[in-house]
Amino acid sequence: MERIINASSNEGDVVLDPFCGCGTTITVAERLKRRWIGIDITHLAITLIKKRLHDSFSQEELAPYEVIGEPADVMSAAALAEVNRHQFAWWALGMVDAYPAQDKKKGADRGVDGVLYFQEKDDGPYHKIIVQVKSGHVGAKEVRELEGTRRQEKAEIAALLTLKPPTRPMKEAAPADYYVSALFPDLSFPRLQILTIADLFAGKQLEYPRWVPPKTFKKAARRRKGPTDQERQGELL
Repeated sequence: MERIINASSNEGDVVLDPFCGCGTTITVAERLKRRWIGIDITHLAITLIKKRLHDSFSQEELAPYEVIGEPADVMSAAALAEVNRHQFAWWALGMVDAYPAQDKKKGADRGVDGVLYFQEKDDGPYHKIIVQVKSGHVGAKEVRELEGTRRQEKAEIAALLTLKPPTRPMKEAAPADYYVSALFPDLSFPRLQILTIADLFAGKQLEYPRWVPPKTFKKAARRRKGPTDQERQGELL
């Protein structure tokens, strides 16, 4: 792609990839100081591309870009869930840096929609977090089932992401159990956490040790741009 973009465009030109997938074209366009527009139909791809851009370039190098079509509030998130629950789940997983569970069968709800892993130190063991996304009615029964799935999956933490606020019975069904940090015994994290989409928009995050970046998608190699500086603009749809 670098050879093609270099041969067919100049710095400042616009590169369009209407089926941008994992973002190879727009990442190369960004590195070669082209403006770019990338389009993809799935929220999973958009999440992957955003991570790839931020992995590939430093904060100072990466020019501001706009994402068009993602939910911007609870109302638009609910609208996405109404249209396509799978797309809603993929988008919600991206909000907590989780990736879709590899063994999830289409149409079947085994209680695990997404997974992420954390370490307490670079050479330490990986610890599993499972994530379930619910856009419809949820009750205490689903909370108890998720706790059972957490134990079956040997996960340290389980998270339930919901559109609607949790009811009192749901909160009471969550076990009073905590993951205790091996490095900092004074720090503990709830084994089962319930977050609403409104919580995520407000900046609330999953609670787990974050001193080592979480392991989700494979990290893209860091790239350096050329020596010249030029205004760029990117759009991701």
